[in-house]
Amino acid sequence: MRRIYYLSTCNTNKKILSLLNTENVELVNIKTQHISQEDLAFLHKQTGSYEALFNKNAQKYKVMSPEEKPTNEAAIKNLILSHYTFLKRPAAIIGDEVIVGSSAESVTKLVEILGPKK
Repeated sequence: MRRIYYLSTCNTNKKILSLLNTENVELVNIKTQHISQEDLAFLHKQTGSYEALFNKNAQKYKVMSPEEKPTNEAAIKNLILSHYTFLKRPAAIIGDEVIVGSSAESVTKLVEILGPKK
C-alpha cells in the first residue's frame, strides 16, 4: 500500500507533496475523506502510540481547556477519529513503513522512499 493522508489547504503539506514522486501513491485529502479506523490502527501499530500521530498544533487543540485535553491513548484515538485536524500530517503509509509529520527528517525519509518529483 502506498497512501499519504494530507490536508489540501495546508501550505506545508502542499510544499512537501511538491517534492515527492507521487505517481504510484494514493493521495487522501483528510478534509474530505477522513482516515479509516484500519489505517489509524496500522499507523498506531507502526509508531507505537496515538500520541505520535496527534497534532498538538491544531487550533481545536489549542483552544481546549485543560479538562478537555486528552490524557490517555484512548482519548487521543477518539479525537483523531472525530476530526481530521487532530491527525499529524502528512501521514504516509508506504508498504510497512510509516512516516508522520512535516519535520525535516520525515520529509527526507519520504523523498528517499518515493523519490523526488520528476
